[in-house]
Amino acid sequence: MASLGVLGMTNPISGASSSPSLASPLHRLNSCSSMSELKQFHSQIIRCGLSTDNYTMGRLIKFCALSDFGDITYAIHLYNTLPHPDAFIYNTIIRGYFQSESPINSFLFYSQMLHDSVIPNRYTFPSLVRACGLNNGVREGKQVHAHVVKFGFLVDGFCQNSLIHMYLNFQSPEEARRVFNSMPLRDVVSWTMLIAGYSQCGFVDEAFQLFELMPERNAVSWNAMIASYVQNNRFHEAFALFRRMQEEKVTLDKYLAASVLKACTGIGALHQGKWIHDYIEKSCIELDSKLVTTIIDMYCKCGCLDKAFQVFNKWPDKGISSWNCMIGGLAIHGKGEAAIELFEEMQRRMVAPDHITFVNLLSACAHSGLVEKGRHYFQCMTRVYGIEPRREHFGCMVDLLGRAGMLDEARELIHEMPISPDAGVLGALLGACKIHGNIKLGEEIWEEVIRLDPENSGRYVLLANLYARAGRSEDVAKVRKLMNDRGVKKVAGFSMIELEGDVHEFIAGERTHPESKAIYGKVNEMLKAISCAGYVPESDGVLLHDVEEEEMENPVYHHSEKLAIAFGLLKAKPGETIRISKNLRVCKDCHNASKLISKVFNREIIVRDRNRFHHFKNGLCSCKDYW
Repeated sequence: MASLGVLGMTNPISGASSSPSLASPLHRLNSCSSMSELKQFHSQIIRCGLSTDNYTMGRLIKFCALSDFGDITYAIHLYNTLPHPDAFIYNTIIRGYFQSESPINSFLFYSQMLHDSVIPNRYTFPSLVRACGLNNGVREGKQVHAHVVKFGFLVDGFCQNSLIHMYLNFQSPEEARRVFNSMPLRDVVSWTMLIAGYSQCGFVDEAFQLFELMPERNAVSWNAMIASYVQNNRFHEAFALFRRMQEEKVTLDKYLAASVLKACTGIGALHQGKWIHDYIEKSCIELDSKLVTTIIDMYCKCGCLDKAFQVFNKWPDKGISSWNCMIGGLAIHGKGEAAIELFEEMQRRMVAPDHITFVNLLSACAHSGLVEKGRHYFQCMTRVYGIEPRREHFGCMVDLLGRAGMLDEARELIHEMPISPDAGVLGALLGACKIHGNIKLGEEIWEEVIRLDPENSGRYVLLANLYARAGRSEDVAKVRKLMNDRGVKKVAGFSMIELEGDVHEFIAGERTHPESKAIYGKVNEMLKAISCAGYVPESDGVLLHDVEEEEMENPVYHHSEKLAIAFGLLKAKPGETIRISKNLRVCKDCHNASKLISKVFNREIIVRDRNRFHHFKNGLCSCKDYW
């Protein structure tokens, strides 16, 4: 019994406590911070005669296998010194291998466990199941599932939740649902995990059905469902669920706040976004870099750069994601010089850029026509920062050169790419061909891009626009027929406006809004007023309009953007900025009309289209007609 005294334990026979002078080295193991210290503890344990004691050695093995300062190889060395290691030791090493660079070794060690006739317990399988998910080991996963059944853990919630997670990682929601349905007791973790998994597999409606069936929900469950809608761009449903959550008095935590902020970002709901931000501050919700970046992104993409800068400047611990977000925000607002200044400030702060930094920086140059600056930073990526350009960077450069009319140079850059161009890179050049009316190059690029992206209607429509502007109506008809033959559908354009927390959506020519009569009356009033200021409808002779713009089958004066602006003039407070979000690129006619409306009605109008922001004020646009 001397060893018990050395360990500082109570003797189970005598009940006497050990002397403090004989305190066990295990008491100090929690403060161990290196393998050299661990080996000293090991030496003391050997001297105490405890080198074959499973409990004592298990503590050492746990440090070696699981600690950030550990060494899985030394854990195996310790294991090999034990005559009869128990399940805890096997489980610890299995978990250690799962967390290592060689998770496949988890299965090998599990096989050794069975070979040594050590019976697995409920803590054995979760690490094995997760290791299967890491390696996409479907076959191994099914074998582990069979062992869960064999050893009688099919009713264990811990094991079953792990199996659900594994099958969802395999993109097998049906198998995950079978495990879920077989559970005698389903906890909130089981429900929430399946909801999140269904969402990741694209089954959002099925996820909501599960959500509705939940006997009880917590903040994590609500967040899983709201995040599901946000990730699938179903922002209206995310907002509806958020309002319902508020009615049920669910406390908003930082994870829920982040999900709802992303929904605000998706539809440009600045009022709601501000409310969430204010709630975070008043409720003293803990801020971290991820949440702060989400707030900055919301303000940037809701057209409120000043507020975004306030949050950015106030946050002391700016990581690269915060800098990237702010640079990207300046880029989409067409503030290229400001984006460059912020990048230079980032360098002075010794923050190392990453590939996203340069995507945003090059995009800023493209939106502002800063060709030489763009060339400079594209070269600096590799020469100064050692970052090899990716397709996104080449796409930005092609866009930059193409917008500036340097089509041959853009084409040459594509030829010189060390990686094959994707549809995004080629599409940027095709868009430039449309801007500058280069039919020959446009036809050549279209043939290449359509092979990569045959179902994207925008590619067909861009070519049709090229033909239409050249008066080649027969070729336009051929493109239209080709789209019909291939079943390619054009994307419907819509615009959204938020007023007092409610988001209103408009589709070109639609009259389903309860105030349609007043809205169309206001549109007519707008058109009459700006016609006196020189407005002439701009159809540009296009028979099949760019998918990134409204379809020309609807009269240009009833495009969704004009309907949203009219509604804003009807309902917004005098002098209040009208903020519009569009899913497509603003068309030339709406762009011209918006400039004149801002002047005639003395109202600032901010429009976010799929590419960038347009700030209309006093008859001018922030893009300077370069978009």
